[in-house]
Amino acid sequence: MTRVAAIDCGTNSIRLLIADIERSNGTTALHDVVREMRVVRLGQGVDATGELAPEALERTFAATADYARLIRDHGATKVRFVATSASRDARNRHVFVDGIRNLLGVEPEVISGDEEAALSFAGASSVLPILDGQEVLVVDLGGGSTEFVLGTASGVTAAKSVDIGCVRLTERHLRDDPPTAQQIAAAEADVDAAITRVRQDVPLERATAVVGVAGSITTITAHALGLAEYSPDAIHGAELPLDTVRAASTGLLEMPRSRRAALPYMHPGRVDVIGAGGLVWRRILEHMGELTGGRITTATASEHDILDGIALSIG
Repeated sequence: MTRVAAIDCGTNSIRLLIADIERSNGTTALHDVVREMRVVRLGQGVDATGELAPEALERTFAATADYARLIRDHGATKVRFVATSASRDARNRHVFVDGIRNLLGVEPEVISGDEEAALSFAGASSVLPILDGQEVLVVDLGGGSTEFVLGTASGVTAAKSVDIGCVRLTERHLRDDPPTAQQIAAAEADVDAAITRVRQDVPLERATAVVGVAGSITTITAHALGLAEYSPDAIHGAELPLDTVRAASTGLLEMPRSRRAALPYMHPGRVDVIGAGGLVWRRILEHMGELTGGRITTATASEHDILDGIALSIG
């Protein structure tokens, strides 16, 4: 077995997976050693300023220093650091790249939306096997962007990344607590326009199933399930009716932040942006129900995503 370390640095959070990779008889399995997440909000203000804020960089570097110690302590021999939407958009990303290189000793990769989509699909499909004849849409709803990835058991067939993440739409539109009807309508218009762009590259109507990944979607799933605490085991693989997921999404969108903060499964770093996450996920599922003529009636949540895809890519 090979012990690897994967780091996914997004707009809202930075996550670490140290895992042992086992390959035998043509199959590959990940065995978790350490899995951690910190909300650092690297993308704070990037949509408005075009630059990474000094305090956001400081938070991200502090988390990375902690991760570097864990990687050394657990003896990972291969490390890959991947950065996504906020880093792609920032004019001063060289400051970020230099800081990460100094802390980890590896070159951080600011990947394209297409590569982000492929890694997300690889991670989700590694633990939710796709049956022959299925064409599954994996939706990775992040802080700065959302990836739409259509694929089969053979791999990705089409993908598109669009800038409708929960941090971006919160900062751009959902400024009141709770947001006004006008703010919600403006954010929904952004989502609708993005889905129109996605359809130019991804034939969404061909999907036979929808799988959602990343923190917004898993938190919405926890809300829909009414969990007493955040439980990855309960959330992973949960297949719920679209109406149930949409109702949970609407509840979080319309709920004051003080009530969100009191929910037992809510991470403090998601309190202010989960409403936008709910808005995006709700609108995507509404479109998917319509585009497939009602063929898709459920959505499945996966706790395994781009982080697992990164680890698998370096094993």
